[in-house]
Amino acid sequence: MACSGRKTLSFLLVFMLVYLHGASSQATGPAGQRKPFFERLRRLEEQSLEEDSQATALAVNRSQAIVLGDLAHLKSWVRKSQRRSRKVDTQLQALHLTLSAQGRQWAQEADEQKARQEALASLARDVQAMQDTLARLTLQIHSQGARLAVFEGHLQTDHHGPSAPALTLALTPSQPTKPGPGSLQLQRGRHTPGASALQNHPEDTSTLADPSIHRSLVRPQDPSQLARVPQGQGHICNVGPVFIFPNASTQNVLSFSPGLLSALRALSFCSWIRAAAGHLGTLLSYATQDNDNKLVLHGRDSLAPGSIHFVIGDPAFRELPLQPLLDGQWHHVCVVWASTEGRYWLHVDRRLAATGSRFRAGYEIPPGGSLVVGQEQDRVGGGFDGAEAFVGSVAGLAIWDRALVPGEVADLAMGRGLPTGAILTLANATWAGGFVRRISCTCLEHCP
Repeated sequence: MACSGRKTLSFLLVFMLVYLHGASSQATGPAGQRKPFFERLRRLEEQSLEEDSQATALAVNRSQAIVLGDLAHLKSWVRKSQRRSRKVDTQLQALHLTLSAQGRQWAQEADEQKARQEALASLARDVQAMQDTLARLTLQIHSQGARLAVFEGHLQTDHHGPSAPALTLALTPSQPTKPGPGSLQLQRGRHTPGASALQNHPEDTSTLADPSIHRSLVRPQDPSQLARVPQGQGHICNVGPVFIFPNASTQNVLSFSPGLLSALRALSFCSWIRAAAGHLGTLLSYATQDNDNKLVLHGRDSLAPGSIHFVIGDPAFRELPLQPLLDGQWHHVCVVWASTEGRYWLHVDRRLAATGSRFRAGYEIPPGGSLVVGQEQDRVGGGFDGAEAFVGSVAGLAIWDRALVPGEVADLAMGRGLPTGAILTLANATWAGGFVRRISCTCLEHCP
């Protein structure tokens, strides 16, 4: 224990001596000790500042390089944009020139089209004026034809005496007349199934060429003289096929398909007809979806003998006298209608048998319907009634989309060939049903 205590005391004494020596050293030279410290500190600061400046310079250099690179890219993009802009400007200028040229061309074409439209309008007016003039000329021709028919009737009456035609035109002054038992006027209404067309339409004058002349139909007392075969009828040849309707079966029908290809503002229906029954059946029936009686030459057993209804756009009709057809001989019949003023004419064996006006004036018969011969349609292509069926023979049937003049009608009745422009003939028939027979005859006198 004594030994360890002495060692501790010796250590403390040595420590005290060292401490005192150090304290004395600091007291004698403080300035010399602090100077190297500040120099080191200054050097450290300078070194730090130099490193910072170098780093800053390096960063600035890098930023400058980046900016220069961006500026180079920007300059390159600007140059490319300028080139593209010049190209776009060039294209825009070319497009402007093209559009200007097209605009001038369009304006020129518009002017030309306007000029063509004006020319077409002027042409349409001229055509309309020509059509009106043609219609007036047609009316005048038919009027002259009516006068000639009247004079011809007088001449033949004077020449033949008692053997005069059964159905003649009696000219009387326009003052009221009292029809006797031997005369049959068109303004009659004696059959009970339906009133006369002229009574239903009093505005129809049913006049011949001169309005001051009143027409009545003279019926001879002898039934055998109801019709006279026109001169030379037995030598009427080359009329084409003959279709025979042997009985009143509803299956007996002659169909045309298509019916009418275009609208009609004028119409001529002509045919050789030999009726085998005591009444006239339906000669022609044209039906559409909205009206089954657009165009009908309608006869049935309940009408007055020899009468037939000329229907255009049901319910408008006119009653036509066809008594000459009841003798069982061949007769030529033409029914002509014009939308202008609604004029119509009935020719029987070259003679004007009836005429009138204000019948469906301005009307147009539409296309696309069903056209049949020998039956009356109560619906498109059907609805037939045996009481309305035609019994007899038909030859040389034809339809025109214009009004035939009397000279053309006379040529037809004398077998001199068809006038030009027929839109339908018996050669266009597409189907014959029932007991209808088609035969060929050299001349009408040889047909059964």
